[in-house]
Amino acid sequence: MGGLCPRNDESAGKRRSTRVRKSGTWLKTALVTAAWAAVRVKTGYLRAQFLRIKARRGAKKAILAVAASMLTAAYHMLWDGVEYTDRGPDYFDRHHAEKTIRRLLKRLADLGCHVDPIAHAV
Repeated sequence: MGGLCPRNDESAGKRRSTRVRKSGTWLKTALVTAAWAAVRVKTGYLRAQFLRIKARRGAKKAILAVAASMLTAAYHMLWDGVEYTDRGPDYFDRHHAEKTIRRLLKRLADLGCHVDPIAHAV
């Protein structure tokens, strides 16, 4: 993947270094620059992915994940001969609707609000 994949250095249940491996610096630099530009598009899937990962892992890891996604998308576009289709900024909410509802209900409960969820088709 052009050196954008983190290493999986684990032994006996202990995780060691997860640094990104070395690669052609020109490719990594170009992809990261393109990723920073892509996450500025407010109505795009890549921004949603960036914000989701940034909340858990930080901006630098999130931008590398977006760059890796862009590289994977480019590979599939070239291999399959198809155009890029953006999944949209609400992809994760649509795709994982029940998970999002559970997470938000738990967050409300943690804040001290009691909410009775209404069972409905999502």
